Amino acid sequence: MTRITFRLSLAAALVAGTAVAADPTTPSRIDTGIYDQYAQVVPPSGVAPAIPNVPQENVQEYRALPPAEAEAEIEEGPTRYLEMEFLTSRRINTYGWLAAGIGANNWGAPWNGTITFVDRNWQFMMNQLNLVNERLLDTEDGGWDWGGRIDLMYGTDTTFTTAAGLDAYSYNAYNSYFIPRWASSKYYGLAMPQLYAELGRGDVSAKIGHFYTPIGYEVVPAVGNFFYTINDTFQYGEPFTHTGVLGQWKQTDQMTWFGGVVNGWDNWNSGTSLAANTWYPGFNNNTGFLGGATVKSADEDQALTIFTYSGNMMNPNLVGGSPYYGQAINANRSYISTVYINKLSDKLTYVFQNDDGWQFGLQDGMYTPTGSQGNNGVAQWYGLVNYLFYTINDTTTGGFRFEYFRDNNGFRVFNPLRNLNYDPLSGATGNVNGPYQGNFWEITFGLNWRPNKNWVFRPELRYDWYSPDNIQAIRDGTAGTPYGSGIGNGAFGNQYGQLFGGGDFIFQF
Repeated sequence: MTRITFRLSLAAALVAGTAVAADPTTPSRIDTGIYDQYAQVVPPSGVAPAIPNVPQENVQEYRALPPAEAEAEIEEGPTRYLEMEFLTSRRINTYGWLAAGIGANNWGAPWNGTITFVDRNWQFMMNQLNLVNERLLDTEDGGWDWGGRIDLMYGTDTTFTTAAGLDAYSYNAYNSYFIPRWASSKYYGLAMPQLYAELGRGDVSAKIGHFYTPIGYEVVPAVGNFFYTINDTFQYGEPFTHTGVLGQWKQTDQMTWFGGVVNGWDNWNSGTSLAANTWYPGFNNNTGFLGGATVKSADEDQALTIFTYSGNMMNPNLVGGSPYYGQAINANRSYISTVYINKLSDKLTYVFQNDDGWQFGLQDGMYTPTGSQGNNGVAQWYGLVNYLFYTINDTTTGGFRFEYFRDNNGFRVFNPLRNLNYDPLSGATGNVNGPYQGNFWEITFGLNWRPNKNWVFRPELRYDWYSPDNIQAIRDGTAGTPYGSGIGNGAFGNQYGQLFGGGDFIFQF
């Protein structure tokens, strides 16, 4: 999968009644503060937010550990049909959700260009059937406590959130990476995006195991995002999961710190035996630093989260534009992500995100991605994303997203990613287009309608366009575009833009 590491992340969710970007990854007893207003809180009508909030009093959930997404006291959540008193009396909760939908592009191409989670044109997809078991960490009394969580996800989205050595084959298998290990077909499979334990006391806690990244604003679980499709910055620029240790310290009501050591990103325990760049310091080590901070204003109307990652990351062989076979490089990848949230009024909330990533150690021309030779062996990518959310009434919220993503060296964007992740098993290397060196723009309009506390419907309309660095190569027929016919069929795309329409439903249980 094409993903990357190091980012500053300001994760936040929105106005009351607005379900926006909130992945319930690390439950913890922490002051609710600003998130009572921004993050998936229950609307005045009593309609529940579109995240899997545990239906118990005084339970907080928030994304991964840090960002402001879903931390809120929940008085009433969705009806949980899997609850058993024997388990809930021991603070063990079982719940899940089903997310399914359909989308299409205006060209009638079989693949929806750079869009990933709903990548097939006019093909109904059960994107996520997710089951969660967790024991919530409770350190409110200042004493020690323990918790943990395991997520199992089945559906068409799983291929995009696998970790090498766990639910994907290791880097050493098939001379590639992110090839799904538990796939039942090219489109459906099983993944385990989280498997961790928690230990805490007072205002300090630590997560140990495999967990969703705290970086960024949008997330993998459908229940944590406002829009049906995910943005390019998330899909092509950020990690999805980490394996390691991540600690948290709530210094004050306004300031929380995070820091830990992880085994790269989207990596469980894969080795480095394929690494060809033995000259690079630490080439045989995947250890990386993950850390950041969240600060909120005294009036709790604004929040800022910054997260960063820096450590080695295994990269595939890009000889001849094929990211599948051959030796690879293992070198430093650094990322920083910043998210800013401002509650402009009771109905209107603005969110801004900026991500910047760098891949070093590409000096060997044989393993150098397009364009990076002139950049001292460093590939760079970055994204700017703007969100605006407006609460229309107690059951309906409107959302707007405008994004600019830059792949400076043609290092990040390939499509369709499903072929990139899957085809090496059969030895097929001609069904992926890219790399694409240039600028990607995206604008999306969407609605969230919640007729009751267990259902949410998310229709959207989206337009993408691409501005290449080398337009002459496209005119000469030696390069292609990421949209239009031919994508995924061994031929170049032939369009610079794409209109997409689609929607899905989420049912929590």
